[in-house]
Amino acid sequence: MNDDCSEDDRSRAERGDLRSRTKTFAVRIVRLYGALPKSTEAQVIGKQLLRSGTSVGAHYREAQRARSTAEFISKVEVGLQELEETDC
Repeated sequence: MNDDCSEDDRSRAERGDLRSRTKTFAVRIVRLYGALPKSTEAQVIGKQLLRSGTSVGAHYREAQRARSTAEFISKVEVGLQELEETDC
C-alpha cells in the first residue's frame, strides 16, 4: 500500500470497494435471473439464487452500521453464508 495514505483512508477505500463489488455482484445476479429459461425448474432455482445473491451486499451494509464488533462479525458471517449459498 501507499505510505502516503493513512490507515483511515485505506479502511474507507476498502469499504467502498467491497460495497461497490457487492452491488456489482447483485446486479449480475439479477441479470442472470432475467436470462434464465422460463421453465418451472429454472425459475425455482433462479429465485433462490436471486434471494441469496442480492442479500450479500445488504448484509455487508448492515454490518457497517453494527453497534459492536460481535454484531459486525455476525452480520458479515450471515453475508458469507448467503455468498456460499449463491456459489455454483
